[in-house]
Amino acid sequence: MNEFVERQISLAWNDPKPAYDVVIVGGGGHGLATAYYLAARHGITNVAVLERKYIGSGNSGRNTTIIRSNYGIPEAVRFYQRSLELYSTLEAETGRWVMHKQKGLLWMAHTEAGVRAERSRATVNTLFGAKTEYVTPQQVKEICPQVDITGSGVWPVMGASYHAEGATARHDRVVWAYAEGAMQRGVHIHQNTAVTGLQMNAGKVTGVQTNNGPIAAKIVVSAVGGHVTTLAAMAGVRLPIRTHPLQAYVTNHYAQSFDAIVASMNLLFYVSQTARGEMLIGAEIDRQPSYSYGAGHHFLQSCSHRAITVLPFLRNLRIVRQWTGVCDMSADYSPVMGVTGVDGFYVTTGWGTWGFKAIPAGGEQMAELVATGVTPELIAPFALDRFARDRTMADRGSAGTH
Repeated sequence: MNEFVERQISLAWNDPKPAYDVVIVGGGGHGLATAYYLAARHGITNVAVLERKYIGSGNSGRNTTIIRSNYGIPEAVRFYQRSLELYSTLEAETGRWVMHKQKGLLWMAHTEAGVRAERSRATVNTLFGAKTEYVTPQQVKEICPQVDITGSGVWPVMGASYHAEGATARHDRVVWAYAEGAMQRGVHIHQNTAVTGLQMNAGKVTGVQTNNGPIAAKIVVSAVGGHVTTLAAMAGVRLPIRTHPLQAYVTNHYAQSFDAIVASMNLLFYVSQTARGEMLIGAEIDRQPSYSYGAGHHFLQSCSHRAITVLPFLRNLRIVRQWTGVCDMSADYSPVMGVTGVDGFYVTTGWGTWGFKAIPAGGEQMAELVATGVTPELIAPFALDRFARDRTMADRGSAGTH
């Protein structure tokens, strides 16, 4: 427990029913947001969310809380811009303080190729709705005075794209806000309920088998993060997903003066400051696919060395906490949302290192699909069948995917 615990939040727990209209597997941000928008936007409340541990115990509780829409392809920019906009109004909609704060994000370039990439990013972002501009090294210094634009004489900052709407929010509060909003509208959320199998009838998914017994459903939605291939295999669906660990850490407190989010595609790190003053630092996924939640010193050493190159003040801080999540990485580094080819079974997956920022839009769009049976235009490009149609959406749009 800490000083940010919401003491007035009201979560109502119910015994599971034998059948629901919709069962959502995974009680993280995406699963809870889908349930919330089903109830709030479409009046569908006979919904159960099943979580094998406690809500938010997976990647939703292991992320780095960054919200942005400065991606590299038009389809992704439009989708994440919608999510960014929903985040900006989430507190007003749910009546809960999720500690949303607009900070601005600097994506630094250290090479001529990097400069071209960030200029291109700024142009694509602007054309498709995300507020991003290219800035000079001097402007980088003005936005974030702690940046050493000489890069310790090794990696000089030659410019950056600046995404003014980049923001952060408190991950557990986002989970609680969606959970409470869904529960208030009649959705059931069941913790400590692991799905051990899918019920099938004539090639259609008709429910789930859990450690607490069977539950029938007209539609089953998979929102299980890095464990998606295991669940999909139960329905006979093979997904182009590999699971990789992703590590991050925080330091002890630093003066509350680090206002921007700073990232580097060349050096593969990102840094922001938490509401409590800790410096939060992350980097790329672990190269070896794994379901391991183990953390290691090699990552701390490598990532810290790169971050200190541009932010030398970090060398005076101490690492106080480290953690690992497991990322569902698609073959083209873009999400996979929608139908699977198996009747009654939908997926929201492929979120990799960018799942937290996509929670509102992902939940909203999946809810519309479930409610109407029609794939919304915003997520149509991210359909599973794009791989069979040779219409991949290649976008290594984060430092974590390299």
